[in-house]
Amino acid sequence: QVQLVESGGGSVQSGWSLILSCVASGYIANGTCMGWFRMPPWYEREGIALTYSGIGRTWYRDSVKGRFTIAQDTAKNTMFLQMRSLKQEDNEEYYCAYKAYGGDCNHPFGYWGQGNQDTVYS
Repeated sequence: QVQLVESGGGSVQSGWSLILSCVASGYIANGTCMGWFRMPPWYEREGIALTYSGIGRTWYRDSVKGRFTIAQDTAKNTMFLQMRSLKQEDNEEYYCAYKAYGGDCNHPFGYWGQGNQDTVYS
């Protein structure tokens, strides 16, 4: 069993930065997929930054490329999302997620963090 606990985020002005953290309890195997999702108004979580644990391969949604960075501290079982140059359209609820099986980053992800609302105001 894996549990994911998120922290960080908050309320910032447009153009500022935030960092989200996601600590995993339980075993995270190398080569499995972890990432960050957010919930836009149509209420379907969309992946924004994904990584293969311990390998360093990453993927970013076009809307966040160049502004967001996903990183991992495998020794601490912690994943981060550094968000820079935040825009009002980044005003979403963010979730970390982990997929233990399958060797890919396609849905479904079996483990989810509790969610973290980030507010970006002008």
